Amino acid sequence: MLLLFLKGALLGVIITAPLGPIGMLCINRTLERGFLAGFSCGLGTAVGDATYALVAVTGIAVFAEAMSAAALPLAVGGGALLLWLGYRGLTRDPIVAVDIGSGGLLATTVATFLLTISNPATILSFGALFAGFGLMDETRRFSSAVIVGGVFSGSLAWWFFLSGAVSRARDRLSDGFTIKVMRGTSYLLILFGFVALCSAAFTLV
Repeated sequence: MLLLFLKGALLGVIITAPLGPIGMLCINRTLERGFLAGFSCGLGTAVGDATYALVAVTGIAVFAEAMSAAALPLAVGGGALLLWLGYRGLTRDPIVAVDIGSGGLLATTVATFLLTISNPATILSFGALFAGFGLMDETRRFSSAVIVGGVFSGSLAWWFFLSGAVSRARDRLSDGFTIKVMRGTSYLLILFGFVALCSAAFTLV
């Protein structure tokens, strides 16, 4: 079972390590509000990854079909959310807000969870990786739970590392450089949002 858990953890890292829109958001929020804000981004993503891992390992066809049918509205919603988050990053006061309430952390977690599941293609990535790691035949409930727990833990560990590294770097960077990075990640979020909306529009043509 330990081997299954470690395989799941490795999958979680492989899926989350590439710096996409949520990685940019994690960096942005960590620079703006500190470690907890950045880590809350990762928590929402880890829950989303675990959800897709559960679908992949148990083969919940009904859920997978429902997510496929909702691909277009999810893409539109995810793109719009990225645009809004990027816009907020550009219009907020660049002064670092160290204190953030539990409501703000929860909102960030929910937002990144929605962003994660707004890309149903992720389930295809999990399916391919599960097959490559020889996990598709692990259909027992306990084995499935161990694998999903590993994916969640691996994903969360990556976001803990990223948030911690950015938080430590923030203390060593000048305010001017920190603000430039925050602005840059906000522009990237807007770019990711436009790409998502354009992809959704292309599917309608």
